[in-house]
Amino acid sequence: MQDWREHKRTVLENAKRVLVKVGSAVLTDEHGLNLRVVNRLTDQIASLHDRGQDVILVTSGAVAAGRQALLACPPCGKDIFGLPAKQAAASIGQSRLMHEYDEAFARCGKTTAQILLTRDDFQSRQRFLNARNTLTTLLEWRVIPIINENDSVAVAELAFGDNDALASMVLGLVDADLFVNLTSATGVFEANPSENPKACRLECIQEIAHLDVEAMCHGKTTVGSGGMYSKLLAAKRAAQLAVPTLIVSGKERYALEKAMAGEDMGTWIMPEAQAIPSRKFWLAYHSKPMGEIWVDEGAARALREKGKSLLPAGISRVEGRFGKGAHVRILDWQGQTIGVGVTNYAAQDLKKIMGRRTGSIEELLGPGLYPEVVHRDNMLLDPAL
Repeated sequence: MQDWREHKRTVLENAKRVLVKVGSAVLTDEHGLNLRVVNRLTDQIASLHDRGQDVILVTSGAVAAGRQALLACPPCGKDIFGLPAKQAAASIGQSRLMHEYDEAFARCGKTTAQILLTRDDFQSRQRFLNARNTLTTLLEWRVIPIINENDSVAVAELAFGDNDALASMVLGLVDADLFVNLTSATGVFEANPSENPKACRLECIQEIAHLDVEAMCHGKTTVGSGGMYSKLLAAKRAAQLAVPTLIVSGKERYALEKAMAGEDMGTWIMPEAQAIPSRKFWLAYHSKPMGEIWVDEGAARALREKGKSLLPAGISRVEGRFGKGAHVRILDWQGQTIGVGVTNYAAQDLKKIMGRRTGSIEELLGPGLYPEVVHRDNMLLDPAL
């Protein structure tokens, strides 16, 4: 196995395209958007850009900026913290957030572009490719794309999503070489520091695929919607694309500049040796699973150890209402996620053929149907969900 310190040094020296994600916990304080932090961040990104690197910024902060504006002139008798109010605040704050970035980067002689994305943009393959083409063109023009979720219209994303997940999806869009996640913590710790003050920072996570993220951390930050749990899931997705992740404190002054210079800070997360096919990555993460397929012990072993497709005989339970071609989660008999994939059968038909041999499909549903419920080419094992 390659020494992680040598790997880190090589990546930092040679990365041509860097994706930087910054969360609300870094960008905001009790008064709202912290413009000093915004300006220091843009100075550091501009410095990387001056060195010839492409930089893509995924940013939070629109809701906080909107609330800041509303608190200065509050709407009489209106709740500004409910879900509809969050969407409205995001629509107010996004223009203010982008204005501050635009002004700050302009002082450094940089041109920026705003990109607002939702999960819908990743569900549609055509829109996914359109977004890729737009970002590729902007980077060729030496423009700095600034990306955020379109919180003002995406109810599900605002309530349950986070920009860590968005950033991991953008990695595949732009073919990044490095993912830097700026957070309020000084790195990843062996246990939750708020519960165990003696917990030590991990300098490196070598095999994140084997890391028990649930046991290590849980919960969300008070300001953002993510927390370390979502950052580690994003790092796991990045690793599947063979992209290393550096999780570092954005609270420390000039942390990005120091980290990119190779200073010992944060946590370095090694990537997989080989990237999964981009199509499988897209299939696994383009949308949330619409249902669940539970399998018995034999089928679980065939999927995990032999790379087999999922057949009806191994299915013991079907949950949810979904149609043919839906994105589904596959679980073992203990409720542990094995993988995600695209089903060839609707839920109502699966319930008719589950536990049966493949030869029974024609008898029960008619001729000309698939022998596999989920083909291995349309399945990703051990997803970061």
